[in-house]
Amino acid sequence: MKEYQPNVKIPCVYMRGGTSKAVFFHAEDLPQDEAERDKVILSAFGSPDRRQIDGMGGANTSTSKCAVISPSSRPDADVDYDFGQVDVNAPIVGKTMNCGNISSAVGPYAIDEGMVKAVEPMTEVRIFNKNTQKIIVEQVPVKDGKAVTEGDFAIDGVPGTGAKVTLKFIHPQGAASGKLLPTGHVKDTIEVEGKTYEYSFVDSANPVIFVHPEDFGVTGTEIPAAFNALPNCKEICRILEIIRGTGAITLGFAKDLEDARINSQTLPKIAFVRKPVAYTAGSNKAIQADQIDLVGRLFSVNMKMIDAYMGTGAICTITAANTPGTIVNEIVCGNEPNKPVTHLRIGHPWGIMDAYADLQENPDGTHNLLSGNLDRTARRIMEGYVYVRK
Repeated sequence: MKEYQPNVKIPCVYMRGGTSKAVFFHAEDLPQDEAERDKVILSAFGSPDRRQIDGMGGANTSTSKCAVISPSSRPDADVDYDFGQVDVNAPIVGKTMNCGNISSAVGPYAIDEGMVKAVEPMTEVRIFNKNTQKIIVEQVPVKDGKAVTEGDFAIDGVPGTGAKVTLKFIHPQGAASGKLLPTGHVKDTIEVEGKTYEYSFVDSANPVIFVHPEDFGVTGTEIPAAFNALPNCKEICRILEIIRGTGAITLGFAKDLEDARINSQTLPKIAFVRKPVAYTAGSNKAIQADQIDLVGRLFSVNMKMIDAYMGTGAICTITAANTPGTIVNEIVCGNEPNKPVTHLRIGHPWGIMDAYADLQENPDGTHNLLSGNLDRTARRIMEGYVYVRK
């Protein structure tokens, strides 16, 4: 009779950050070898399996994420943070990107785990994101030595209210490519099967390709369920993937479109953006045109429209708004391309997300983004052990 190895238990914390959830690990509790670490994480999540029934994963990209945290040796950071996008259907832990929503849980986690000294009433946590090699400064409310969870701040996509945490993504430009504009242009065109599509490719916090939804025969106000129900949804997604895959090749993440489709699903992202218009969010909340500055729809792994809006996507969007000539800039600023955009209201499938920017005016009237900022909430949901299979 074959002898089976017992499961191994590993300490972890399950946290919500913004509109996402992740399993948090201490780096010292995971294997140092990257391949072995990935095996442990995949087992912890129950991947690959579309239901992730044998693990902690929630069967979609927003709830299949992990964060690996350790004290930092850098003079400008308190903790190092490795983000992992755990693929639901493939044995892949994506590491080329960061998640802005999960970033909001890093500060509270580091304080509660004793990695950062709690200072009342507000503790500033300097986070080095290893995926993008960028610094994030998070302000976390603290009481009695612990991060405060409860408060009166609400974000669309999360029921109820919580304590507000503020994230500052310091100089987020060039997170993946080292350049604000990976192609060198504010706008590009690509011809796919005889039709020309216009796009803006911007790299800030994470690289995003912005396209016009009307080029694909949709309004850009669809929520994921309605978009998925479109008769030509698969055809739209096929074209979007060609454009996105071309961006992956530009970034050097893939050698061809097939390689991008299989091995570079996490980056770049692609987004529909359009001028403000009234629509009904997935929460049945009525969004009025004068409440937002643009409508946005972001797509994640395997070309799935997400229910809310990615934090890093919001940082990239406000960066694009402050980059004269991009599609986003034209939507938000109209015929005033150099108009400073310090607050951007993004209408997403579940409501509205606010992004902010600290700007420095240049001699030519343009503005340099010093930091992109988000207000989020975060909460520790569970702590204990996850059992992973040998």
